[in-house]
Amino acid sequence: MASNLRTYRILVGARIRSDWQYRVSFFFFLVSQTVVTALDLAVILVLFQVVPSLGGWSLEQVAVLYGITTLAFGLGDLFISQVETAARSIREGTFDRYLLRPLPTVLQISASEFALRRIGRSIPAAVVLVIALSSAGVDWTPDRILLLPLTVISGTVIFGAVWVVTSAISFWAVGAQEVANTFTYGGSFAHQYPLHIYGRWVRTILGWIIPMAFVAYVPTVHLLNAANPLGIPTWMAITPPFVALASALVARAVWAAAIRNYQSTGS
Repeated sequence: MASNLRTYRILVGARIRSDWQYRVSFFFFLVSQTVVTALDLAVILVLFQVVPSLGGWSLEQVAVLYGITTLAFGLGDLFISQVETAARSIREGTFDRYLLRPLPTVLQISASEFALRRIGRSIPAAVVLVIALSSAGVDWTPDRILLLPLTVISGTVIFGAVWVVTSAISFWAVGAQEVANTFTYGGSFAHQYPLHIYGRWVRTILGWIIPMAFVAYVPTVHLLNAANPLGIPTWMAITPPFVALASALVARAVWAAAIRNYQSTGS
């Protein structure tokens, strides 16, 4: 593992140096990512001009939910979303090169397609999260102090696992990536709002079957002592790291099964 991580660091460093040769393009993409992500917050602000609360949650509480969800999604986008390009490699017949190298395929894809400019998604999320937490009147007990970074890290792993699983579909159906994006990009947008405002079937699929409720909603209920119509018990606030671990193991198993199913083009 140490050797793999060292190789990953070298490959990512080379990719960053390569992108940095085109500074104007780098900054334009960075700014565009930042602006597009901030527009989601603008939608929330407009919504609260019409309603005083959303499912019993105040603007500050929804902003915290937005910050945690979007920050975790942004970090997942930065480090693991590159697996989406597997569909292109399979279609073009170039995936074989990843199998010939003595490194995990997910690590190779993530490093070779790494783009630091994607951090633009995380910038507005981090800023909003800091401001919203300072305005939400959080009672900063030791468990809440520990809960916040664990939630962000766990959410990043969960989003990464969903990316890997949905991208693995490409090994069976190459043209299914847009469907897979429904669960990653769509799931991220949906979970910027309290889960309990959705219908039961949406909560079941996007909240519990695909365990994105643990990205932010479940721990945020405890973190903010927010309205809890679903009756989520307090002890569930500590479950995101365990859900993240289980999600990573499932993603690993699905990706391994997909690799076994892969048939080279022979080209």
